[in-house]
Amino acid sequence: LKKAIRIAAGDDKAHFFDATRTATALFGSSLGANMFMLGFAFQHGGLPLSAEAVEKAIELNGQAVAMNVSAFRWGRRAAHQPDFVRDLVVQPGTAAQNAAVAETLDDIIVRRVAFLTGYQNAAYAKRYADRLAALRRAEASAVPGSTAVTEAVARNLFKLMAVKDEYEVARLYTDGSFAAELGKQFQSYDKLEFHLAPPIMGRRGNDGKPRKSSFGPWMMKGFRLLAAMKGLRGTVFDVFCYSTERRMERQLLAQYEADLELVAGALAPGKVEAAAALASVPALIRGYGHVRQASAEKAAGERLRLLDRLAKTPVRPKLQAAE
Repeated sequence: LKKAIRIAAGDDKAHFFDATRTATALFGSSLGANMFMLGFAFQHGGLPLSAEAVEKAIELNGQAVAMNVSAFRWGRRAAHQPDFVRDLVVQPGTAAQNAAVAETLDDIIVRRVAFLTGYQNAAYAKRYADRLAALRRAEASAVPGSTAVTEAVARNLFKLMAVKDEYEVARLYTDGSFAAELGKQFQSYDKLEFHLAPPIMGRRGNDGKPRKSSFGPWMMKGFRLLAAMKGLRGTVFDVFCYSTERRMERQLLAQYEADLELVAGALAPGKVEAAAALASVPALIRGYGHVRQASAEKAAGERLRLLDRLAKTPVRPKLQAAE
């Protein structure tokens, strides 16, 4: 079939990607596959529209806006960086090798608990697991058989708890995966050079945006030291926690956890989709620095809209068995 498509469309216009598998891995449901493919086609020049126009149409449609916008953007990224997205699907957020894409809620949670243990410690991972367990019980009680909200929270709470901060960058450079990747790509190399924009240096260009500086191979020693200091993350001794971006990250996590209390209390038949959409808002937050700040502001507006939607969505009466 692929050969026939290539012959008909031409090799330069035939592109293949497992959208269903990718959408399921990223969003816990295959519902995002169509929008993912739309983004994929857009990035390959298949739509005579702007990205802004497509996202505006998604917002006007009003259905699972956060997930659909995120799926569209992931489709674009898959067209631009196909190997990156394929690897992410197999091993979301970690350099550790995983056998397959998580297909059950338990798999999703177990893998992320393992990651958060390495990211910070067992207590931090337990905080995540306990939050998921409480919400899972609430969803099972309110809407028996449903796990959609818990699955959305499993992915999005993880996103906010596993921020790629300075300590995490250092850990990823020194846990062996970076060296292994270099070994795959290069038989040998003379030196390493890192281009970084540490917030404590505060270098900015004329546009006010952070400027990167170059660091030599000695930076690996700095990374090892910094990775060993991850226990300071979020404490008064954390020199990075006072930056605007890190303060924003803490506020986003605190707000999300507060929203989860609201979601747990509001769960009822008829409200699952609205609750899952609200729980998926962090998927809109992307990038670093000023890009992340801008996307967080946009996500904040979407959050308010979805809070209102959740409050106004009527509860569907439970079916009563006939006596």
